[in-house]
Order: sequence, then C-alpha cells, then structure tokens
Amino acid sequence: MSVVHQLKVVSSVLASTARGWRGSLSFRPTTRQPEQLLRLYEFEASPFCRLVREALSEMDLDVLILPCPSGGERFRPEAVNLGGKALFPYLVDPNTGRAMYESADIIDYLAETYGGQLRAPRGLRRKAAIAASVTTSLFRAVRGLKAAPSKAPDEPLALYSFESSPYSRLVRERLSELELPYVLHNTAKARWEDVGPPQIRSTFFPQLPVEGRNRVALLARAGRVQVPYLVDPNTGTEMFESDAILAYLDRTYAA
Repeated sequence: MSVVHQLKVVSSVLASTARGWRGSLSFRPTTRQPEQLLRLYEFEASPFCRLVREALSEMDLDVLILPCPSGGERFRPEAVNLGGKALFPYLVDPNTGRAMYESADIIDYLAETYGGQLRAPRGLRRKAAIAASVTTSLFRAVRGLKAAPSKAPDEPLALYSFESSPYSRLVRERLSELELPYVLHNTAKARWEDVGPPQIRSTFFPQLPVEGRNRVALLARAGRVQVPYLVDPNTGTEMFESDAILAYLDRTYAA
C-alpha cells in the first residue's frame, strides 16, 4: 500500500469517526427484502445521501446506486427527467411505484415498507446528524462530488461494502466520480462481536460463525469476509483491497 493511499485511509477513518461510525452495524435489519432492487440516484459526497446510505446499511437493504455527481451526464439528467429537479438523494422503488426526495422521508419510507425499526432523526437530532455528515465530507475534501470522464460499463458492477468502512468509502468515491452504476450489497456487522478490526474477532471470537445476509454470501463467494469486495460482470473480475480496486477502476473505466 502506497503512502498516498495510507493517507487517504487515515482521512477516511477520521471521516467515519466524525459521523460516529454510523452505518457499521445491522443489528435490527428489515424483516423483508424488496423483490426488485431499489434504485438510488445520489453522489458520495452529499451529506444527505450519506444519511440514506447509512440507513440502508443498518437496515440490511441492497440498492442499485446510480451516481449523479456534479457535471455528470450519465444518470443526473435521467434523475431530473424522472423527478423534475436536480435534488439528491432521489429514491425509486420499482416494487411499489413510489419515488421520492428528502433523506428523512426516504428513510422512514424504507422502514415502513420493509419492516425496519429505524426512523430518521427529527428536529435538533436531525440538525446534528446533518452537521456531522457535512464534517465527514470535509474530511475527504468532498471526494465523489465531481464527475470525471469515463467509459460506461454494459452492466452495473457490484460492491460489498458497509457505509462507515474507511476502505470502502475510497472505492465508492471513485465509483461516484466515474459515474459507474453498481449494486451496493450492504455488508454491515450483524453482532457486537464483529465490531472493530478483523484481528479482534479472530483473536477473541475465532469459533463464532459468520452472521448477516451479505456477510454469509460474501464468505461463500470469496472465502472470507472483508470489504470492499468488487465484482465486475463485464470483465469477470472479482477482487479485495481498496488500492487494487481503485487501480482497476481507473485502468478499466477512466477515459
């Protein structure tokens, strides 16, 4: 890992700390999964989009991310055409035909529709959450905000991630900048023994089986639970390690 990449990881750790590591745990997931993938028009640096991604991670809901960074021409015009304004996040649920703006409304809708216990903060708690989310973006110098030239993939990529993962954030930022659509498989930790670095779990709880819908799926697919894990059906590539993934994305899709 290069020194530059290590510094990026450090700033990403600070960003997660500023937000209190929200989006790490999925102790109370929704009671049912959507039959069709939810579609979320968003961009990584947005404080309001982050609140929705945190909730999706904690609710254990997968989503098709359609990145809409500033200056983007791939999905941003599509979102404006569908909803009538350039406001993000914008959720489209093909299971119910509902579409909506506003992070708090989206979070409450997801919980009510799919049996989740999480509700969006209101009043002073919401203002505090927004302020912390803004600080998170600043720690990363609003990476993921502006579009960069890229080649469009034929099929969406897939990313196993959870919102507060410092390494996963670096990959999501680049996916946002390159306007690469991807299925976000939220892989939050499903019990308290999984909290902290993997070395802690392997040292103190080596016999505990893996729990969590996508964590079990990732173990079966890749042989271990580690994020980020990228799957690119366009090239047949599957890989761990954020620095390797970033290099792959630039090599394959950056124009």
